[in-house]
Amino acid sequence: MSISRWEPFRDLMTLREAMDRLFEESFVRPGQRWGVSGESRCEVPVDAYVTEEDLVITVAVPGLTPEEVNITIEGDTLTIKGELKGPLDNVNYLVQERGYGAFSRTLRLNIPVQADKAEANFDKGVLTLTIPKQEEIKPKTITVKTK
Repeated sequence: MSISRWEPFRDLMTLREAMDRLFEESFVRPGQRWGVSGESRCEVPVDAYVTEEDLVITVAVPGLTPEEVNITIEGDTLTIKGELKGPLDNVNYLVQERGYGAFSRTLRLNIPVQADKAEANFDKGVLTLTIPKQEEIKPKTITVKTK
């Protein structure tokens, strides 16, 4: 039998450690939400940037084909919809972090674009949407003449 010194402060958990533990053991997975009817909804990560000529939006949609993604542009609103396939049946997962279910991302475009010339490409699970900007209206210079 060994004698060990009791240190009460070692057994106390700091508030930060308690909050970390709460979030790590939480039943809510990051990136996954529940819809109105109780089905699983998923959020997909989106990046958007502009170049001199285009607005470029990239969306991570692993495992989907181009036919499984619906993209619409109405006015200044872009909507990307789809569904990531759910987990395997009859499997006991040790770790399950990937989100699944229906997703819908709506972005408000603050840049005038040419929606009819938009192009979408898939590469290794990443959807890249390239939308050309509208050409700027060039200022018209009027010369004044005398009689």
